[in-house]
Order: sequence, then structure tokens, then C-alpha cells
Amino acid sequence: MKLHTINTGMFKLDGGAMFGVVPKSIWNKLNPADENNMCTWAMRCLLIEDGDKLILIDNGIGNKQSDKFFGHYYLHGDDTLEKSLNALGFGFDDITDMFLTHLHFDHCGGSVKWNSAKDGYEPVFKNATYWSNNKHWEWATKPNPREKASFLTENIIPIMDSGQLKFVDDGFDLFSYKEVYGHTESMMLPMLNYKGRTIIYMADLIPSAEHLPIPYVMGYDTRPLLTLGEKESILTEMQQKDAILFFEHDPVNECGTLQMTEKGIRMGESLRLSDI
Repeated sequence: MKLHTINTGMFKLDGGAMFGVVPKSIWNKLNPADENNMCTWAMRCLLIEDGDKLILIDNGIGNKQSDKFFGHYYLHGDDTLEKSLNALGFGFDDITDMFLTHLHFDHCGGSVKWNSAKDGYEPVFKNATYWSNNKHWEWATKPNPREKASFLTENIIPIMDSGQLKFVDDGFDLFSYKEVYGHTESMMLPMLNYKGRTIIYMADLIPSAEHLPIPYVMGYDTRPLLTLGEKESILTEMQQKDAILFFEHDPVNECGTLQMTEKGIRMGESLRLSDI
């Protein structure tokens, strides 16, 4: 097995939304905001080479939305999903499995593109199986008012219409994963055994190393008290396993180990996949 980091670009989100009840006087020291109170975040995905499988976990925001939509998120940087795959010698058609941790637009927007006539949508990865789960798919396709702006129909329904969608509930053996429910219904956190270490892809449970303290919970979470318990349980387990966390949104830290401190579990060593 080989693992590769796939950088799809940077974007900005409101700092207060990203840190919830944590005061700006504290979080602004961790990820300084601009004049609009926006902080920079990564959209970092993971590519797995395993035998004849080429598995991509999440795919960023995509490029099919309007300029007005992208204007809200200040996309910047030189990285794109396509460029990052090409740099490794791969293209969209090489992906065999597209694993979606959840269906918020910054995690699945790269799943779908305009067709050649620009009058409809088609999957970006024409040879891939797209993986979700029944509970989350139901949640995303019948969105609540709080998350409706994050679940975009054009990112989701074309996957089902293509016939390429499968649910892990019906059988999945590519890797193990944990389901968590605080951020959104049934988000999946992939777990991989790599070079003798456990690597866990944190998605939006712990989007960055800055979110390791238990109370640092995003305002976007639908069930913040549940997130607190999930973070505490998973961090305790991962620290005991000497696991490596892969951060999807951290603008600086790609991966990190954990250590116990007098303040609780905190970041140990900052790593890149290539360091492992």
C-alpha cells in the first residue's frame, strides 16, 4: 500500500464558525483572521494505492459552481485536484473507488462536473465506484434547514443517477472506518494500517490540529455535545494506539501524532505522509 496527499486548493471560512464558542481572542492566535473575519483552510484529500485499487478519499470543492458561489469562499493557491493527481502520474479515469466521508460541498464537490454540452452533470471519475452510507445519503438528500446550503443537489444526485453509487452498508472491505454523528449524520472516518501505524482520516470531526482541545467544536456541527464525546473517545483511543491523524483542513499540519499533557491530549509531532 502507498498513501499520497492530494491537495485540492485553499479556501476561507468564517473564524467564529470554525471555532464555535471559543473566543476570537484565543482562536485568532491559532489561525489569524483577515479583515473579514475569514481564516484560511486546506482541502486536503488522501489517495490510496492498494494492489489494483486506486482509492480517493474526498475530493474538495470542485470547479462547476458559479463565480458568485466561489466568491464566498475565496479560493486560492496553485493546487487543484487534477494537478495533484497528475503530479503522481494519475488521472481521473484511474480512480477505482471514490470514498466520501460526507456530502458537504467542500468534501464532495469534485465528484461531479458539467457534461460537454453544459446542460447537465456527469461523474468526474467515470470508472469509479462512489461510496457513501445509507443513513448519511438519506440525511443529505432530504436536508435540514441548518445544512441545506452545504448539501448541494448538483453534487449529490448525479452520482446516484450515474449508477456508480454504492453504500458501505451493503458490503465494503477496502479499509475500516468509524462512523460519527456530531458534525453531521453518519460521517465516516477512514482508518488505515500503514507501515505498522494506524492512520485515521479526521474529516470534520477534528478538521485541524487547532481543534484538538475537546471544547474546540465548530459552529457548523449539528450536535455539538455529541461531537465533544466523540472527540474525547477517539482521541483517547488514538493516543493509546500511537496513531497518526490526517487533517483535512489544517492549513499547515498535514498529519500529527498525539501526546498526553496536563491540559489533555494535544498535538505531538507534526508530520507529512512522506515522513512516515
